[in-house]
Amino acid sequence: MATKIRLQRGGRKSYAFYRIVIADARAPRDGRFTEKIGTYNPNTNPATVDLNFERALYWVETGAQPTDTVRNILSREGVYLMKHLKGGVKKGAFDEATAQKKFDAWKADKQKGLEKVAADEAKAKKDAAEKELAQEKKLNEEIAKKVAEKKAAEAAAKAEAEAAAAAEAAAQEAPAAEEAAAEAPAAE
Repeated sequence: MATKIRLQRGGRKSYAFYRIVIADARAPRDGRFTEKIGTYNPNTNPATVDLNFERALYWVETGAQPTDTVRNILSREGVYLMKHLKGGVKKGAFDEATAQKKFDAWKADKQKGLEKVAADEAKAKKDAAEKELAQEKKLNEEIAKKVAEKKAAEAAAKAEAEAAAAAEAAAQEAPAAEEAAAEAPAAE
């Protein structure tokens, strides 16, 4: 029986989620499978992979052929590196402890790289948020300036109207005062 390591699709429309399965090469993509060895979620950044490392290594060493995408996933997770290191141990190039030490060093370096990518992404998000906040503050200042100018213009217009009303009232009082002054000497 020819076995394949392949992805089995799940999830809703436009939000794919995959199981990494061992299946007969003749079985359909979402059909029967022998064993589920992990999951792959390409919707996160970076893509999330949950893999049973020992079972994946067992099936690769047994001769199961992965699809291209699964081969890339297994390579990124270090399954093929461990297979290579175990081959070196079998040939006597180095011992098991050295192979494990090399694998751990590779895994630590890879983890450091992933942390750096995550930190860079977080920094970029923070910078974008600060830039957006600065633009919003600038826009709010401009709006506040326009509102203040409008209020000042309204206050000036109101003061002008009051001054005109006061002048008009004074103009009406002046003839009345003159008439009163003219009537006062006549009454004497």
